[in-house]
Amino acid sequence: MLTNYVKNGLTLLIGAVCFVGSIAQAQSNYPNRPIKMIVPYATGGGSDILARAIGAKLQVLWGQGIAIENRPGASGNIGTEMVVHSPSDGYTLVMQNSTMVGSAAVSGKLSYDPEKDLTPIMVLGLTPMSIVASEASKIKNLKDLVAFSKANPDVLNYGSCGIGSPQHILMEMVKFETGVKANHIVYKGCAPAVTDVVGGQVQLAVVSANLVSQYVKTGRLQSIGISTAKRYNLMPQSLTFSEQGFKSIDDSIWYALMGPANLPPEIVKKWQTEVTKILADPAVRENLSNAGVEAYDGNPYELGNLIKKDLVKFGKLVKSANIKPE
Repeated sequence: MLTNYVKNGLTLLIGAVCFVGSIAQAQSNYPNRPIKMIVPYATGGGSDILARAIGAKLQVLWGQGIAIENRPGASGNIGTEMVVHSPSDGYTLVMQNSTMVGSAAVSGKLSYDPEKDLTPIMVLGLTPMSIVASEASKIKNLKDLVAFSKANPDVLNYGSCGIGSPQHILMEMVKFETGVKANHIVYKGCAPAVTDVVGGQVQLAVVSANLVSQYVKTGRLQSIGISTAKRYNLMPQSLTFSEQGFKSIDDSIWYALMGPANLPPEIVKKWQTEVTKILADPAVRENLSNAGVEAYDGNPYELGNLIKKDLVKFGKLVKSANIKPE
């Protein structure tokens, strides 16, 4: 009997060693088959732009196909859930953005935990946001906006890209800091909000700054403020909120690469190292900048802390503004 136990134990031990060895070999040969990168938003946005730029370069470097799949819906949650439930082998990743933490703050709970069910890899890019006013409103800066709001309470309307979106959260931050009162008009995406503010259907819209740069340049829209501490390269004439006396209003849409929980550290490191090299290429940085995304080479620790910090910050704003899910 004892001999049988020993034999069985040795068999299990050998099997376990072989299993661990096969995992280690798979990781050392990574990637040895095509990779799927899920973009949980529509084509043309910052997440999509970054995924395609990075994917094209890595395809050449690694000699493996990198398929970019757009799976929009439910504020990015549908595509992200696909990654959460994928094997932790590095062959299915997600290009997320800060919409994820806004959605979590508004809903109170997603079907997954952004901190526990995803492995942070790195932040790759940032895009500032802008509050813009229609030409007919005659509002040209933050001082004008505050004055108009005081003189015309409950008259102002603003469009955003959706409840809990970074743009919505930004406007609530501005309202909290300045005392501006404005009614929220919810749009399914930034593009229709831009269309309506250009047409004068709403006085204001808060959107990704790259979407309105041409309208601002031609004078069809007036930028009330840029959400970052430094000016935006596509709208250099537009003042930041900081320049207008509100240094606490400093926020960007961030874009981040993530994988399922328990992604092996070796795979995380490989992605971070290779993507950092790609983002250091001046031509890549220029192309991204022209598309409205500022390249940013982050790391897993930084991304994890950013998610944690934003969940707290957005949660406080959502509570104070009494924002409810649709």
